[in-house]
Amino acid sequence: MEVQVPAKQKRLRRLRCSVQNYDWGRLGSESTVARLFSLNSEAEVQLDKPYAEFWMGTHGSGPSFLIEEGESRTLKSWISDNPNVLGDKVLEKWGSDLPFLFKVLSVAKALSIQAHPDKELARTLYKLQPHVYKDDNHKPEMALALTEFQALCGFVSLEGQICGCHERRCMECITELKIVLKDVPEIVELVGNEYVNQVLDVSEQDGKEKVKSALQSIFTQLMSASKEMVSKVITKLKNRLQMESQVRQLMEKEQLVLRLEKQYPGDVGVISAFFFNFVKLNPGEALYLGANEPHAYIYGECIECMATSDNVVRAGLTPKHRDVQTLCSMLTYKQGFPEILQGVPVNPYTRRYLPPFDEFEVDCCSLPNGASAMFPEVEGPSIFVVTEGEGTAYVRASEEQVHEGDVLFTPARTEIIFGTSSQLKLYRAGVNSRLF
Repeated sequence: MEVQVPAKQKRLRRLRCSVQNYDWGRLGSESTVARLFSLNSEAEVQLDKPYAEFWMGTHGSGPSFLIEEGESRTLKSWISDNPNVLGDKVLEKWGSDLPFLFKVLSVAKALSIQAHPDKELARTLYKLQPHVYKDDNHKPEMALALTEFQALCGFVSLEGQICGCHERRCMECITELKIVLKDVPEIVELVGNEYVNQVLDVSEQDGKEKVKSALQSIFTQLMSASKEMVSKVITKLKNRLQMESQVRQLMEKEQLVLRLEKQYPGDVGVISAFFFNFVKLNPGEALYLGANEPHAYIYGECIECMATSDNVVRAGLTPKHRDVQTLCSMLTYKQGFPEILQGVPVNPYTRRYLPPFDEFEVDCCSLPNGASAMFPEVEGPSIFVVTEGEGTAYVRASEEQVHEGDVLFTPARTEIIFGTSSQLKLYRAGVNSRLF
């Protein structure tokens, strides 16, 4: 039997959202996260404090609060009391909670080399180390660039691959693991000839499992090296690249490694960057990350959406807890450049980004002066965040003014129209429409 959303609930609900001040965030004076948080919560920004993530959703580590008529309660609590706002299929599949967590990120320095567990591993980690892994859910995610956005993502190919920089055919950036192992002697010094030769002797014709085994062996050996040995080798690497930069143009990955070394001196994540694809997104491009895939955001600002979880397994570029053994054993070791999403138009002003995950999709809507866009009824809930400008939201017979920093929750089966007499830019997170 279909559960109906009462007419009185088919309206916008404004949210007051949470901020995370992780040390990799941009300082308040330069951070989109700081600006949106300040406008959303009427909070004063500390200009010399990092503002890293703006959270919109129901996760306990950064809850959103529903504000109406002077009352403040968590969105999670309100949904629990009014589960019909999620729609039948969402309620049946995920229970009385939002399946997605929506964020804005402002990244000044690299995040950790990390991966997110699949559901089975998440349950195990939560059971064994609940003080480290805070929930039992998986965490597929997608980053949609607001500015140029840089990340390390997935392993480079074993042999012959064209890079994914915005020129798309930049011969300087051709990446191949076998060439890396020949051109970066510090890796050989750190892991030993035996592990290097395993990779050099294998080919893609040997089959995926043999290639995976060789890659897993050398990467595990690298990440497990002693701090003393890592520090010694990275010092050598830095000195060599600085000397060579006097006589030749360093390649992008080499320049990146020197940047990372300044941020995390002596960290094994610095040299591990050679193993990963260096991805540069232009504004409006998106990157999605499945479970057990290694990645590290490097620089820039983005919209991010993910399954409702905060599970992160880290192994480098971080002062936080590292779980090298778990990370190295959980990875898929897939190779090749990741897919970049450009978004598909759903109306003249809106593009939709559809990752291969049920929990979420993201829309980007950019309205010029005098324009309007309709978001038709969908079978799941949505969260909207206004990132630029101002306008009017029309729901049923009512209308509300919306401004930069506003965050809005809409129940399932609620049509909404946005219009502006100046300009308006907003993003919507919702359950992936392919589910319905």
